[in-house]
Amino acid sequence: MRDCYDTCAMESEIINGKLFVRANPKNKITGNFLCPKGALLPRWFHSEERLKVPLIRNSPKPGSGFRESTWDESLELVAREIKKVIEKYGEKSVLLYYYYGDRGYVNANFPHRLFNYLNASIVEDVICDRNGEEALREIYGDSQGMDPEDISKEKMIIYWGINAAWTNMHGFYFPKRHGVETWAVDILKSKTVKLADKGIIIRPESDLLLALGIAKVLVEKKLYDEDFVRSNARGFERFAEYLENLEMERISRKTGLSEEKIEEIGVEYGKKKGVIHIGYGFQRTAMGGDAVKAISILPAMVGKLRGFIYSNRILRRELVRAPWLRKKEGYRISQLELAEKIEDGTIKFVFIYGTNPLATLPNQNKLREAILSSDVFIVLHDIFMTDTALFSDVVLPANTFFEREDIADSYYHRYIAINEKITEKYGKSNSEVARLLAKKLGIKKEELYEEDEKIIRSALEDIGVRYEELKREKVIKIPLKEENPKTASGKIEFPIFDSLSPPRRRGLKLISATYLFTISSQYHNTYRYEDTKIYISEKDGKKRGIKSGDRVKVYNEFGSIVTEVKLSEDIPEGVALMYKAFWPSIVGNNVNFLVSDARSEKYRGTTLHSTWVEVEKNDE
Repeated sequence: MRDCYDTCAMESEIINGKLFVRANPKNKITGNFLCPKGALLPRWFHSEERLKVPLIRNSPKPGSGFRESTWDESLELVAREIKKVIEKYGEKSVLLYYYYGDRGYVNANFPHRLFNYLNASIVEDVICDRNGEEALREIYGDSQGMDPEDISKEKMIIYWGINAAWTNMHGFYFPKRHGVETWAVDILKSKTVKLADKGIIIRPESDLLLALGIAKVLVEKKLYDEDFVRSNARGFERFAEYLENLEMERISRKTGLSEEKIEEIGVEYGKKKGVIHIGYGFQRTAMGGDAVKAISILPAMVGKLRGFIYSNRILRRELVRAPWLRKKEGYRISQLELAEKIEDGTIKFVFIYGTNPLATLPNQNKLREAILSSDVFIVLHDIFMTDTALFSDVVLPANTFFEREDIADSYYHRYIAINEKITEKYGKSNSEVARLLAKKLGIKKEELYEEDEKIIRSALEDIGVRYEELKREKVIKIPLKEENPKTASGKIEFPIFDSLSPPRRRGLKLISATYLFTISSQYHNTYRYEDTKIYISEKDGKKRGIKSGDRVKVYNEFGSIVTEVKLSEDIPEGVALMYKAFWPSIVGNNVNFLVSDARSEKYRGTTLHSTWVEVEKNDE
């Protein structure tokens, strides 16, 4: 139910006031077990740190200087601020800033209705999978890949740029249970690389070149499916000519793999006709979108219409968001523009839910300075007193998915689940708050008060499922129709690339990866499992006179932090690893004080993994 690949189906119950959870076996992907994050949910739910009443700031930001309030008073204040900002600066100065704390369909999307009706600005998601989604749209027309359950019929799968053993645990062990050979491509020895049948370590941002090297082998060795390509693809002949002029020596030099190794990989892939789970990590780079393009066509070359997994969808969010309520063209700003739009006065009011940007956004110094030097009014609806709460003016307590009814789909598997309310503890849902706020604003529009169940019924009807059926079965699989590509030609569009490698910068390439026990910043405050060290190679440590356990300064143009270093044989020379989004209010800082907020030129997505740092021993 949380916002991760697996979106586990769970059975939950309250016994003597205590929450118990277990995996629901009806989901054939996630039904065997709960991951560590899921197993610890009772601790999260019962936490005494949960927000219990609305809070209104009564001391300067940042800090926990709030007074307790009532829902009536706090929402009256929020409505008054919205009206004031609209009257003085216009509707676009009001911003809805959201993300997916969990996969609840109505809960995650309903507040859009109110802010669409207000013609407010709404944040545009570019920080997760934007580069890859846009790239896949050029090749396939959308990002819809294969049904992961069908992996059980395959010979092999490649996990490319994803530490699935941590972040898609069920998706990693499902193929293993079915005897499918697993490969992993990464720039360091992740848990997935170590557990895979074949691990392939390449140099940072050389994913595009390795994919083209494999494609070149498939063409030269005639291991591609000629009939399939002729019938289902466009531009293959031009692509093959392009590969002919691409030197394998260059690919070898840039990837760090020998020509013989690349040929071995290509031949074995061609014979086993592998599918590929394309990760989000490497597409968060300057040329990440092009890398996704090149990787996604490899399954097509061996005869698969959609032989990749990236970002699947089942339920249409527009049915909840109701963009037709807008009377004016919407104003979109990306997550990466939040600081500058506050700084230049474009945004004067922000309503935030389902996310913790004061821990998760890149370039934290810039964001914090922008808020503290402006008069922006911030309202947060959340479960805990997050770092974002410390910069907010009003904080509203949210409930959890155990305390409301909803439905949930996944961006990985094909199951949807009913989310039933089993208890009531604290807070309100996002849809409840949106309705109450609409009432405080004096708006009469009927769609702003539509009940959750009615929306759920409409969404299920849209995909051919009856509400009563899902209530009875709890979990239902929605079969995936293997449709032709949704490109203008109706065919897979083979690409050509103008540029193949980004410019090299000095220092260490910083990877800010997901930690085993968190989903971005979620759970850090309650589970208190953390690893704030920076990991570098033994060679890079030796060059800098650094040994494991030393306190080091990590710095670049965005800021600096002091932390402990660990030298690791899992990290190649030239790379540094830190785990992302621990709460600065708990550990003092996090890697996002160093991460770039630049956007890719082609797709305007994040390039946070195109960040470079220097590390030196801290003698202070």
